[in-house]
Formats: sequence, C-alpha cells, structure tokens
Amino acid sequence: MPGVNMVTRFRTRAFLISFIPFALLLALSFGLIQGLVESTVRDGLRASLRENQLAIAHIHAKSDLQNSRFLNVAGENPALKAGMELLLSSSDREAARRTVEDQLRELGEHMGFDLLIVSGPDGTPLAGVVRQTEEGSPQQSQLVPFRPAQGGGGDRGLLLLNGRTFRVASVPVDENDVNIGALSLGEYFDFSEFTTPAVLMHNGKVVESNIAEIPFSELDAALGHCDDQSECNLRLRGANWISIPVQSYGAGYLLRSLENVDKATAPIQFRLHNLFLALTFISVLMALICSIISSRSTVEPISALVSHLRNAVRTGVLPEFEGTPSSILEIQELAENYNRAAVSVREAGKNLEDAYLEFIGSLANALDARDRYTSGHSRRVSEISCAIAAGLKLSPAELERIRIGALLHDIGKIGISDSVLEKPGRLTDEEFALVKQHPVIGRRILEGVQGFASYLPAVELHHENWDGSGYPKGQSGEKTPIDARIIHVADAYDAMTTDRSYRRGMAHERAVQIIIENAGKQFDPKIVDVFIKLPREVLIKQMAARGPWKQVPEREMAAAG
Repeated sequence: MPGVNMVTRFRTRAFLISFIPFALLLALSFGLIQGLVESTVRDGLRASLRENQLAIAHIHAKSDLQNSRFLNVAGENPALKAGMELLLSSSDREAARRTVEDQLRELGEHMGFDLLIVSGPDGTPLAGVVRQTEEGSPQQSQLVPFRPAQGGGGDRGLLLLNGRTFRVASVPVDENDVNIGALSLGEYFDFSEFTTPAVLMHNGKVVESNIAEIPFSELDAALGHCDDQSECNLRLRGANWISIPVQSYGAGYLLRSLENVDKATAPIQFRLHNLFLALTFISVLMALICSIISSRSTVEPISALVSHLRNAVRTGVLPEFEGTPSSILEIQELAENYNRAAVSVREAGKNLEDAYLEFIGSLANALDARDRYTSGHSRRVSEISCAIAAGLKLSPAELERIRIGALLHDIGKIGISDSVLEKPGRLTDEEFALVKQHPVIGRRILEGVQGFASYLPAVELHHENWDGSGYPKGQSGEKTPIDARIIHVADAYDAMTTDRSYRRGMAHERAVQIIIENAGKQFDPKIVDVFIKLPREVLIKQMAARGPWKQVPEREMAAAG
C-alpha cells in the first residue's frame, strides 16, 4: 500500500539520518586507528631491521677481525710460500699444483675455511680447494681441489662459485720483500645467522635467499625499484613488505633484510576488526531505537501530510487538510500553511483555467474571422476530432489535448497574406508553397508560449500524409503523432464540405468517399475506419452549422484546410 510504503521510507530515512553520520565517524576513526597502528608497526619493523643490521655488522666485524688474524698467519706459512715458489718455477706444474693443493687442504682443515685459492703475482689463479659435502652424509664434508677461474676479487668481498656464495678475503704472500702471489680464504655465506627474511643480491639480481617459498624471479621483480642505499616498500605475493639494505660487500653484492608488514599487523587488525564489528552492531541498534522513537513523534505526521499531497497529485485536486495532524507545533503550523496554500492554488487554478479557455477561444475566433468562408472551421474540426478520439477510446487527457490542438491547428495562417487566403481560383505554385508554411508558422507562434508544448505536434504536423507525401516534414505512418493524424481527417472533411472562395462545398457522401479512397495514402486507415462509423447525426449537426447543404459539382480534393 502507498501509505505503508511511504511510512517505511520515512522511517528508513530517519534511521539513515541517525546512523550514517555516526557510521562515517566510526569508519573514519577506524581508518585513522588502523593507519596509526600500521604506521607504528612499520616503525617497529624498521627499528627491528636496523637492530638486525647492526647485529650483523657487529658479527661481520668480529669475523673480519678474526679472519684478518688468520690471513696474516696463513700468509706467513713457510710451507705454503715454498709450495707457491715451486709452482711458479717448476717445470712439472701439475705435481707442484697438487703439492700446493695438499698444503691448502691442510691449512683449510686446520683453520676451518671452506675455500682457499692461491694466485700468482699477476692475479692469475694457480690452485684452490673448496669444501664439499659428501652425498648422503650432510655432516661429513671435505676440501677438494678445483681449478679456479678467478681469485678473490679484492681484500674483502663475496665470490659466487658453483651456485654457492662465499665470503672471501685476500692477503699478499711475500718472500724476502718480493711478492710471489696472494692467498684468498673464504667461508660459506651462511643465511642461518639471519633471524629475519633476507636476500643477497648481485648486480640487482637475487643470488641467495632464506625465503624458501618464493622463487628468485619474484623477488627480483618486487625489489627491482629499490635503491641500494635506502629502505623501500614493496608488494610480494599480494602482501606489503618493507626492505632495508643491511650491508654492501663490493663487486655488486648487497645484502637486504625484508619483513612482511601485513603479517606483522594481522593480529592487531583482526582485533580491531572485531572491535569495529561490535561497535557497528551497537551503533545500528541504537540508531534503530532512535529511528523508532523519532518516527512516532515526527515521521508519521509528516508521512500523513506527504500522503495527502500525493493524493492531490494523483487526483489533480488540492483539498485542505482536515483535523490536527500532530501535537508538534511546527507540524501544526505546516498543516495550516498547507491549507492556506491549497485554497490559493485552487482559486488561482480556476482563474487560470478560465483565462486559458478564453484565450484559446479568442485565438480560434480571430483566425476564423479573417475569412467568411472558414468561419467556425476550427471549432468544427475540434468537435469532429473529439468524436474520432472518443471512437478510438483515447483517455480523457488525450481527448482534451486533441480538442485544443484542433482549435489551434490553423493558427499559423495568421502569418499568411489575406490576398493568398481569399484568392478566388487556383493558387499558383509559389502561393501554395506559401500556404504550406502555415504549420511551421503556427509552431513558431505557440512554442514561445508556456503550456502549449503538448499542442505543437497537432499544429505543425496535421498536413503530414500516411504515405510520407505531406508537409512540412514528409513523415509517414505512425511517426506522425495520433493528434495530428486525427485532425488531418477532420480538417479534410470540413474543408471539402465547406464553401471556399475558389469552389463550392461538396456533399457529405462524396467527401466521405474521397476520404475512404485516400485511406492508406493521405490518411491513417485505422482513423478512417473510426471516422466513417461515426453516427451520421454528428456530422449532420456540423454541416447544419454551416447552413443548408449545397449540391455542387463534384471535384477531387482541393488543398484541405
């Protein structure tokens, strides 16, 4: 029911008015709190990563200090020096290399290194050993010879060998103040010392990582925009991460530490989410209670007033509001003002309608008064058009629109010269072209008058033919509005049966016969069917208003209207 639906809508609005501001404030507060929490967590993660960076740097400093001592000791090893001199000078270089490899293996096992390489004075690698784990026995490993392709690459740095990364340091080997080469010592770059996710990058590409579930290609794509010297935010597997550089090892090697921000904030966000849901439920409940209370005191009286107005819109009548709608003073005052407005609108509407009808009648009379032969033409066309519209069972509103449109259909002839309209005999082509402008002139006259828009199609298009041969637009079929199609038939009938300056009016039967013959050409066949079924007394009444019937020579249709 409309009344129930209206009350429901008002209650819904009251609920929304009560709830939406609070909900927006709650959502804004939640967003700010969430942002603050995430910012705090990010700051904590940054601090944790920096602490981890300092710890790693401290460990590396101790390791470098220890390695420097080992390097100095190893670089002064007499047996190694003798082996290197033999390797550089012996003609049997393979045997000398095996001797040096044995010395390197012994030195590495003793000092615990995973990689040892000796190079000549020019930096050319001469011999080396690397630690390998025995298959099936991870705890068992040994140093085995290999043919190094390069040396350590500097005093301190990293070396990528056979898919493994080594931290390498080098020391010159001198004999009697003459450099005979260099010794490079290395150990596996062990990621187990990192308590947070970390990656080792070489020239912008990941070569080592302790994030086992993510392949290097994804890490490369996520870290591609990060600068080597600053922290950065990145997206990885749909999550937000933060990364900071931990240590640069030279030769393009960089260690970065990472942390999953979403994972770190998830527990707090879960609690905040539950809190937000609880607050939302309480807010909705409170808003619902407030809306019920407000609807009883405000919504129902206002909905009664709105329902009264809706009924007035539907019926077209603006009745006064009876009784006292509410005990609220403001609503009582609203009802009183409405009643006064209803009286004023009703009186103004009656006056406007009277003036409107008088104006329409004056326009039609002014037009018909120009030509004694067309006196009463607009009124007769209006009455015949209304009879056809009633036969088509059109609504009262459509019938009233057609009635007034028919009264105004020839208003454009005001702009046509009397010498043309009253000319006896046939019009020239130029004169007939001028007459054919009267629908367009009529539209121009009326389109500037507010309230006449619905009558413009009848005025402008009542000479359009069913087959598209009419004027002014050459429209065909139902493209022409039904008002104009009905008036076209009525206008042609009255024009044929009325005396004009250039001919005598024809008999009723002949006029009807011509209209039937032109059904489907000039006229809408459906409208013609209704027209010829009109009671004879309707048309006789219209012809009687013109004077006695005249028996005249029959001619084909002249320019109707």
